[in-house]
Amino acid sequence: MQRASRLKRELILLTTEPPPGITCWQNESRADDLRAQILGGEGTPYEKGIFNLEITVPERYPFEPPKICFLTPIYHPNIDSAGRICLDVLKLPPKGAWRPSLNISTLLTSIQLLMTEPNPDDPLMADISSEYKYNKPLFLRNAKEWTEKYASQQKSASKTLSEEVNQTEASTLKESGISQKRKGSNTSIKEKKSRLDS
Repeated sequence: MQRASRLKRELILLTTEPPPGITCWQNESRADDLRAQILGGEGTPYEKGIFNLEITVPERYPFEPPKICFLTPIYHPNIDSAGRICLDVLKLPPKGAWRPSLNISTLLTSIQLLMTEPNPDDPLMADISSEYKYNKPLFLRNAKEWTEKYASQQKSASKTLSEEVNQTEASTLKESGISQKRKGSNTSIKEKKSRLDS
C-alpha cells in the first residue's frame, strides 16, 4: 500500500515538475513498471541522444531501491552491455547508499550526472574505463559514435521526415515552376500579339 501511494505521488511530481532533460511515465497499467528517457547532456559525447531506461519498482519500495537499467546501448565505463548501472544509490547499504528518503527523480538525476561525469575508478566495463582514463579522445569518439548509432533514433526519424517534406516541396515547386513557365510563355505570346497589332 505504501509503495502504491508513494509511486503515485512521485509520478505526479515527475509529470508536473520533471528534472531538466528527464521524462518518466508508467508503462501501461502496471504500477511497478516505469519507463524513462534521459537526454544526453550538452558538451558530452551523449549530446542530442535520447536514452531509454526501464525502472522496476520492487515490492519493498521505498525500503529497497528500484532496479534501473538502460534499454538504449550506451558507451560508458559504469554501464555494461546489458544496461546495468554501477551507481551507489542503486544499491542497499553497506555496499550502496540507497535510503528510503531518496526517490526516482533523484535516481534519474544521479544517472544523468553519471553520464556527464563517469567514475572510471568503479567501472563495470574495464576496457572502456581504461580508455576513458588513458585515451580520452578515443573514448569521446567511440561514445559519440554509439550515441549517433543507437540514441539518435528521433533524429533519423525527423531527418527522414524532413527529407520527405523537402522532396514534396521540390516536386511542388517543380510543378508550379512548370505551370509558371507555361503561364509566362502564354503571357509572352499575348504580349507579342498585342505588340504586333499595335
